Amino acid sequence: MAHEDHEQERKRASGRHGRRRPAGTAGPVAGPGGDRHPGDTGELAHALTAAVRGEVDFSAAARALVTMDASNYRRVPAGVVAPRDADDVAAALAVCRDAGVPVVPRGGGTSIAGQATGTGVVLDLTRHMRDVVRLDPEARTAVVGPGVVLDRLRDVAAVHGLTFGPDPSTHSRCTLGGMIGNNACGSHSVAWGTTADNVHGLDVVTYDGRRLRLGPGGAGAPRGLPEFTRAHLAALRTAYPPGLPRRISGYALDALLPERGADVARAYCGSEGTLAVLTEATVRLVPSPPHRALAVLGYTDESAAADAAPGLLPYGPLTVEGMAEDLVREPSARSGLPRGGAWLFAETGGASPAEAHAAAAALARAADALDTAVVGDPAAQRTLWRIREQAAGTATRMLDGAEAWPGWEDCAVPPARLGAYLRDFRALLARYGLRGTPYGHFGDGCIHVRIDFDLVSPRGVALFREFSEDTAALVVAHGGSLSGEHGDGQARAELLPKMYGDELVGLFGAFKDLWDPDGGLNPGILARPTRLDENLRFEVLPARPVDVAFGYPDDAGDFGRAVRRCVGVAACRTTAPATGPAVMCPSYRATGEERHSTRGRARLLHEMLAGEVVTGGWRSTEVRDALDLCLSCKGCRTDCPVGVDMATYKAEFLHHHYAGRRRPAAHYSMGRLPQWLRLAGPVVPLADALTGVPPFAALVKRLAGIAPERDLPRLARRTFTALARERTRGRTRVLAPGRFTVLWPDTFTDRLAPAVGTAALRVLDDAGVEAVLPPGRVCCGLTYVSTGQLDRARAVMRRTLDTVEPLLDLDAPVTVLEPSCAAALRTDLPELLGDDPRAARLASAVRTFAQTLAERAPDWTPPRLDRPVAGQTHCHQHAVLGDAAERALRDAAGLTGTLSGGCCGLAGNFGFERGHYEVSVACAEDRLLPAVREAPEGAELLADGFSCRTQLHDLGGHRARHLAEVLAEALDRRDGGEPGR
Repeated sequence: MAHEDHEQERKRASGRHGRRRPAGTAGPVAGPGGDRHPGDTGELAHALTAAVRGEVDFSAAARALVTMDASNYRRVPAGVVAPRDADDVAAALAVCRDAGVPVVPRGGGTSIAGQATGTGVVLDLTRHMRDVVRLDPEARTAVVGPGVVLDRLRDVAAVHGLTFGPDPSTHSRCTLGGMIGNNACGSHSVAWGTTADNVHGLDVVTYDGRRLRLGPGGAGAPRGLPEFTRAHLAALRTAYPPGLPRRISGYALDALLPERGADVARAYCGSEGTLAVLTEATVRLVPSPPHRALAVLGYTDESAAADAAPGLLPYGPLTVEGMAEDLVREPSARSGLPRGGAWLFAETGGASPAEAHAAAAALARAADALDTAVVGDPAAQRTLWRIREQAAGTATRMLDGAEAWPGWEDCAVPPARLGAYLRDFRALLARYGLRGTPYGHFGDGCIHVRIDFDLVSPRGVALFREFSEDTAALVVAHGGSLSGEHGDGQARAELLPKMYGDELVGLFGAFKDLWDPDGGLNPGILARPTRLDENLRFEVLPARPVDVAFGYPDDAGDFGRAVRRCVGVAACRTTAPATGPAVMCPSYRATGEERHSTRGRARLLHEMLAGEVVTGGWRSTEVRDALDLCLSCKGCRTDCPVGVDMATYKAEFLHHHYAGRRRPAAHYSMGRLPQWLRLAGPVVPLADALTGVPPFAALVKRLAGIAPERDLPRLARRTFTALARERTRGRTRVLAPGRFTVLWPDTFTDRLAPAVGTAALRVLDDAGVEAVLPPGRVCCGLTYVSTGQLDRARAVMRRTLDTVEPLLDLDAPVTVLEPSCAAALRTDLPELLGDDPRAARLASAVRTFAQTLAERAPDWTPPRLDRPVAGQTHCHQHAVLGDAAERALRDAAGLTGTLSGGCCGLAGNFGFERGHYEVSVACAEDRLLPAVREAPEGAELLADGFSCRTQLHDLGGHRARHLAEVLAEALDRRDGGEPGR
């Protein structure tokens, strides 16, 4: 095909499939033939509902959730179908074909190039078609559904000492169907190859209804494919660049060559949903070394590391991954790395720890590196790998906070050319005034990078296009592939003529036509592609920041910029067994529904701001319903690699959603809990007596919007404030510099658990730290914030600042015993009252109980308890405050073991609200309750949060305590001469 003909065809395809839909309309832009428009989408939804057994959802929420993947692109579908099996897939395709509606298969939605978005019907293959159908350990094969998550397959295979070799960094949520569609690779490709290298056979259904079983020897070839291959043997043998282990771009037509086995399944891999819909796959498994070690090699910069990478391959490493210091943001992570400005991670395996360690040590000795480290401890290896795996998110923010985006992801060059390419690439970035942070699979010559493109202004978009064209030319000049992983999608397919020439790209279109003559599968992707600068997801957002209550200091005060932090890598979208302290995302782990993930909620907020699909603005019921099961745990603030803070976004939304309107009953009851507890103070005995009467308690719960399954908490007869002041009455107090703290009487400690406060006083006294209470009533505003009553929250916070202002000049830590209140003071206070300098001063003074002891009494020795512990680190503490001081204090007291991560599921008012009980219990059963049940006999149950302690008591009758209570009890026994347990 001549260049002019190809360009005209590309423009026609762009016109057919790349047009933006007018705001407020629904349904696809055009049918796959270009001129056919389907009828009313209601008729289409009705026809699909009648034809398939799976779910059909054409609602605004369902459509909004799949407008984007992890790329820069956005396309609005007509609706979503979740087929149950291959028959459902065939039935859905038949309906869509009759209606002239395009179809887009979708897995985990983590594609970086835009191929998991579309304008027709999206097939969600993750809801039902997600089984490991069977596994044959002798043959080392597995049969899987297209929606099975990679880690699920790996877990099943691990029982037999096997694994699936390709492992993208999204392995905990990407699907095998998506991996096959994009020919995914991952960090172990130097050992085990790409997905195409590990596929044995594929079952697919074409848009026109043919069911094919693809395999080697021409098996499953659509009509005309053998003749097509014979007619173009010369082009297929000469047009592909040699020496590229990561050549993913375009269709793999050379797999059809007779000398390569005429492997139709391999040719299908990397076709990005444009040829047929995968319904089942037979994949190869490989033996997994039972033990592994990691050689970490330091170099001056990433180019030097890239130059060194090919020299490590003869030593048989499982990985040769590279990254630069730009991506290592945490000092604790940096301390675990050897000297250098960039590093290679070379993993080795062995039958024993010693064998794996010896292999890594030999590789490290042979490497010409500035510094090396060999890591054998599995936990330390996981920490280092986590840095690398989170890079796709971390790299979306420059060190100065500027946004960075995909758009030139995953190119690959011959490994021997990688160092030279990176030097030229850095020079090209500088020429355009752009910044990026390259990292990736250096052993295979594949580079990931996020670049600070301006994808909003017309000038910025024009620069993005110009840079992409120049970079494509640079990659080709180095003998490379525009895509070395994750496919071309919309981001690079338009540039394929630069790599392959017009003749081969013309064959790509002819190849697609053999499979999909109607052009109904994923139009505009790969063959006859849409322009790379169309359908950008940012163009629909408001040009100016919307009015908001929070300050969003890390996003220049722009709520839209905060929402677009979510780039779709979906670290929140996993239900795999969690390890370590991670929290995110408890509601998704409980329900498995996209709308209950952090990513799903961020997508709905994005569409709310766009106003095209979700049209209600702040009054949107779609966003409200999705946020209803957000526990405001703040886990995403830390666990999300890009720092999405859905708890804040939820509070912001509720603030606007209910402005001037009647709120749910729980907002008036639990949202204003400090107010009600204060009013109940004089009549606590009567209140407790009445709530102990079942009919009265049931009435109270119904009126207050409280779940009927919950017991109402008992109020303290005497507040902590009263007990503390009684304790110090008549004492002469001398506040020695550096030896005192302000002890914060939070609502939970003061009115519901005063024993925690008196225990803290006991321990602080023993440590020689004088505690003073604020001179009047204080409140962090947490319950008002979590229910979106932000005007009230600000009023409460300003009154609190007035009360504590005299104490701010004392240069003393403010010790907050309740982690959720401490987190509110540390984050919500300054973000809501950014105009009041006192807010930042108080926030910076906030400490946890253990942090105060470490700071004010570093030489104090706690009593020894010498027993194991179980329980949970509070989710807000994990997300905002950290628990290093707590771990050190437990170690010093002889409290051994680790606390679980996750969220208890009660989460302040969440678990008490009517309609949340089942999800609350599911969250507790995810990690907390199993950890407590499996605790050794005599273990001390620790939970510093009132909600965590309440949940443990209510769901299992467990008595958990604050660390201060445990230490105070030990001090009382010691001073009373009683032996410890």
